[in-house]
Amino acid sequence: MMDKKIYVPESATEPLASLLNTLRLERLGDGHYRGNDNLPQLSNRVYGGQVLAQAVVAAADTIDNCEENPIHSKTAAFLAPGDIAKPIDFEVEIINDGRSFSSRLVHARQDGRIIFTARDSFQRRQPGLEHEDTAPDVPGPENFPSSVDLFASVDHPAARLMSSTNALDLRHVDGQLYLRPPKNVHPTTHVWFKTRSPMPTGICETLSRAVLAYAADQFMIEPILSAHGLSWTSQGLSAATLDHTTWWHRDVDPSSWILAELHSPSAQAGRGLTLAKFFQDGRLVATMAQEAMVRSRSVG
Repeated sequence: MMDKKIYVPESATEPLASLLNTLRLERLGDGHYRGNDNLPQLSNRVYGGQVLAQAVVAAADTIDNCEENPIHSKTAAFLAPGDIAKPIDFEVEIINDGRSFSSRLVHARQDGRIIFTARDSFQRRQPGLEHEDTAPDVPGPENFPSSVDLFASVDHPAARLMSSTNALDLRHVDGQLYLRPPKNVHPTTHVWFKTRSPMPTGICETLSRAVLAYAADQFMIEPILSAHGLSWTSQGLSAATLDHTTWWHRDVDPSSWILAELHSPSAQAGRGLTLAKFFQDGRLVATMAQEAMVRSRSVG
């Protein structure tokens, strides 16, 4: 078996402890891993951000020193819904190991069927040209309600589940879409977020980036909803991620506030596209692009 191993530490605090336990994959042999635990979902379908993060962990386990060779890009396709009652098997194929870059192909399977595939690229830390977009000028997270408080105050199965299992504290600058449509219909939204409890010490940078991938899939569809005056509770709404690309630019700490600036430039034929930039301490730490299936009986 490969002797490379990404370390996923334990946490004593829920719900972060359950998230990290989900990312702690069983090693079955060279390039073969199993996720035995899935995060609970009312839909009984595996949350896409979980699979994104697990695939990063599986690929990173085949990389020498995931701190000095962090993941810098991921291009993924969601091919079929996952069943939360079944384990997920991950197969990692080594495509290339160069002096600067390493590439991996990852397949996730359930019952022998591929439900997800991704190409991950890792880069050795190196100096180079530097420039970046500036962070948007929005009020800080202390100015907005916490999703943790919102979910705790609502007596509904979905809210109770999110209150007990969601490892994130989210603060919506433009108003949350959990319970009601947006006040202002617009294809651009901003969300502050971080983990509800601090990440444990001893994690490598690639694991921090995996947690960012886990987090972002929760709200990447929201600019599409906002553009059409929809909320997560809109009647007849059906939404699912189709494909997703992330570019990580700089180190990120999921325990500290991150600002996501999201914009949907287009929606058509039951599909919508979201482009997102992620800032921490004023620095651009990641960029994402995601296409999703978004259908609603209330909107033609």
